[in-house]
Amino acid sequence: MAGRYLVHTFGCQMNAHDSDRMEEVLRANGWTCVADEPASDRRADVDLIVLNTCSVREKAEQKLRSEVGKLAPLKEKNPGLVIAVAGCVAQQEGERLLARVPHLDLVIGPDNIPELPALALEQMAGAPPRARTVFDLDAPRFLAAAPRAGEAPVSVYVTTMKGCDERCSFCIVPYTRGPERYRPSDEIVSEIARWVEAGAREVTLLGQTVDSFRDPALPPPESDDPDESQFPSLLRAVAERVPGLVRLRYTSPHPRHLTPSLVRAHAELDVLAEHVHMPVQSGSDRMLKRMIRRYKRAEYVERVARLRAARKGLTLSTDVIVGFPGETEEDFEATLDLVREVGFVGLFGFKYSPRPFTPALKLEDDVSEATKSERLARLFDVAERCTRAHLATLVGTTQAVLVEGPSKTQGLVEGRTRRNEIVHVETAASVSIVGEVLDVEILRANKHSLFGRPTAAALASLPARPRPNAAAPRRRALPLVL
Repeated sequence: MAGRYLVHTFGCQMNAHDSDRMEEVLRANGWTCVADEPASDRRADVDLIVLNTCSVREKAEQKLRSEVGKLAPLKEKNPGLVIAVAGCVAQQEGERLLARVPHLDLVIGPDNIPELPALALEQMAGAPPRARTVFDLDAPRFLAAAPRAGEAPVSVYVTTMKGCDERCSFCIVPYTRGPERYRPSDEIVSEIARWVEAGAREVTLLGQTVDSFRDPALPPPESDDPDESQFPSLLRAVAERVPGLVRLRYTSPHPRHLTPSLVRAHAELDVLAEHVHMPVQSGSDRMLKRMIRRYKRAEYVERVARLRAARKGLTLSTDVIVGFPGETEEDFEATLDLVREVGFVGLFGFKYSPRPFTPALKLEDDVSEATKSERLARLFDVAERCTRAHLATLVGTTQAVLVEGPSKTQGLVEGRTRRNEIVHVETAASVSIVGEVLDVEILRANKHSLFGRPTAAALASLPARPRPNAAAPRRRALPLVL
């Protein structure tokens, strides 16, 4: 008999997407999410708690132990409670977690999510603790949502692939997610069409190296260049077969696959948003080589310049690691110089920390923690200056904003431009604009966002159509097509 569950998510968009998949399979098998029920203590009589973990960040297992420890009193009151760990730490540690973490019942890897309901029921019936972390290499399986009309959020993620074939020396993902396995393009396009029919307006294609995509059903790559993929053909298939889609984004690409064919897709497909998150990690060729990134600084700069030239107004954001083994002050200054040169409008910065099973473990972690912290602060200072300068140029302009839902500030709604700037929009309470693309006059630039109000013409032209679910999160658990 199915029970009641909670899923708690740590980490990136991939983990958030996996949590949605867990909720989907549980709901499809009759489980109930206690978060949907009003209660003073939703954990009081829950049957299953899943901690979906990320191992990319530092001290992932220590943080997991702390979270499980917080559940110990609940487990003592309710011995039948099943505590499960999923995600990258689960895949990384497997059986070892059961031995090291008290009160833990189930360890489940990302590729074993379809088995979660049955494994949880086994535990509820008294089975011994179990680890299930097997990659689906021979027959990759992708779970597809079947959203109901009116229940779709404005913006959704659709997965395109699993795993990663890159071997960046700092990254544990190839170990925790396995080699690249690609979802059939017809499945991807069909799921996007279902989301749009249900009311979604924007889709973000999700993959570890999303632009390495391949599918024999698509036209072959345009050249024999090993960096060339069929990702541009996938984008064209989505644009052609789902004409009702308002905006299409993707994350996270690898700079190696930013080839002329992908640049041309940005120039020719109006549905593609004018923003790309393109991780660079360092502005030093010496560091890029040690990181095994397989491109040089000049190649990165030249490729993103071609992309910007192909699509007017396109903006870029990126990821940067500071304090990688052997990074000198000169190397770090090269990174700051690159950030200024490219003018990223957004940046995610991280201090290097050794991760299990990564090639970088062979390198001496010789940059002090104090130096890493100081460099990260300087990096954020330069990046925020770039962001503020960019946002200031938009004051007084009119921007097309896709409204996604209520803002944290009472009386406002929140949305994004095609370039991914966050805009807080002033609107009358009697007017429902969630899911609409509105012309908004930008009145003020905040530190990381904009503020504005819809033009009179925009409000007057609002269509009478079903709205996306304003209460839905950006990603929502739904029934499955299995």
